[in-house]
Amino acid sequence: MDSTIQRNNRQVAIWLLIGVGMIIIQVLLGGITRLTESGLSITEWKPITGTLPPLNEAAWQAEFDKYKVTDQFKYVHQNFSLANFKFIFFWEWFHRLWARLLAVVFVIGFAYFIFKKKFNKQMITPMIILFVLGAMQGAIGWLMVKSGLVPEKYFVGHIELTTHFIAALGLLCYTLWFALSLLIKPKQIVINAPLQKMMLAIMMVLFFQLIYGAFMAGLKAAVSAPTWPSINGSMVPATMNELSPWAKNLVSNNIMVHFVHRGLAYVLFILITVWYFKAGVVKKNRLFGKLRFRLLVLVTLQLVLGIFAVLKSTQPNGLLLFGALHQFIAMLLVMCIITLLYLLRKKSVI
Repeated sequence: MDSTIQRNNRQVAIWLLIGVGMIIIQVLLGGITRLTESGLSITEWKPITGTLPPLNEAAWQAEFDKYKVTDQFKYVHQNFSLANFKFIFFWEWFHRLWARLLAVVFVIGFAYFIFKKKFNKQMITPMIILFVLGAMQGAIGWLMVKSGLVPEKYFVGHIELTTHFIAALGLLCYTLWFALSLLIKPKQIVINAPLQKMMLAIMMVLFFQLIYGAFMAGLKAAVSAPTWPSINGSMVPATMNELSPWAKNLVSNNIMVHFVHRGLAYVLFILITVWYFKAGVVKKNRLFGKLRFRLLVLVTLQLVLGIFAVLKSTQPNGLLLFGALHQFIAMLLVMCIITLLYLLRKKSVI
C-alpha cells in the first residue's frame, strides 16, 4: 500500500477512534442520567438554544416549572427543591451537550478530511452510513424522552431506553469496525473458522444480554431482588411467571428479567472461558493474544461488577458507582469482541 494512503488511513482511523471514545463517554453519561433519574428534567428539545443551561434564577425557575408539570415530579419527586432540580438538570443537559459535541467532532473532521482529500472512494458509503446512524440515534433519544412525558409515566419507557442503548452500541461498533478496517494489517488476521463461529455465537448471546441489561435499568429491576446468588431466596422464582399473557414476563416482569439477565451472564462467562482455551492454538499473533487474555479478564470483571450492582442496588450511591462501572466494562467487552471478530476469518482474502 502506498505510504500516502497508509498515512491518510491512519489519520482517518484516529479521528474515528476519537469518536469511539466520545461515544463511550456519551453512553456512560446516559447511564448516569438514568441512575440519577435525570432523564425527564428537560422537557423540550432545542438543538441550538438548548446548548446553554439557564443563566439566571428566573430562567432556572422557568425550567423547574416545566418539570413540575410531569408526573415524575408530581408522584416521585414532589419534594424537590430548585437545588435538587439543578442536580438532575445538569446530567440531562450534559448528556445532550456531549451528543452535540460528538456531532461537531464528526462534522468538522469530515469537512477537514474532504478538504485535505484524505478520503478514498471506499470510504464514501461507510461515511454515509455513519452519519445516518448518528442522526437516528439522536432521534431515538428524543423519542425515548417523550415516552416519559405522558400522563401516568414516571420514567422513560424501558423498551425505548433499550432501543436507545442498543442503537448507541450499534453506532459504537460500526465506528470501531470502520477504524479497524483502516488500521489492521493483513498479517494480524487470524484464519480459523471454528473460533470465528464460536465468537459469533458469543456475540449473539452478548446482544441479548445487553438488551436485558437495559431492561434491568429501565425497569429498575435490581431493587426487586437485591440478593445473590439467589433471587430473593430462590434460584427459580415462581413470581417470574405471574404476568399474562406469559410472553409479557419476558419484557415486563422484573423477576423474569433478573432471571434471564443472570442466566445469560453465566452462559456468556462459560462460553468465553471455553473460547479462551480453544483460542490458545493461535500462536505468534501478538494483537490476538492480548485481546484473547483481555476478553477473559473483562467478562470476569463484568460478572463481579454485576453482582455488586445488584447487592448495592438499594443504596443510591452504591448503585450509581457499580452500575456505571458495569456499563463501562460492558462497552469494553463489546469492543474487544468486535475487534476479535474483525481479526477472525474463515479463509484468507488474499
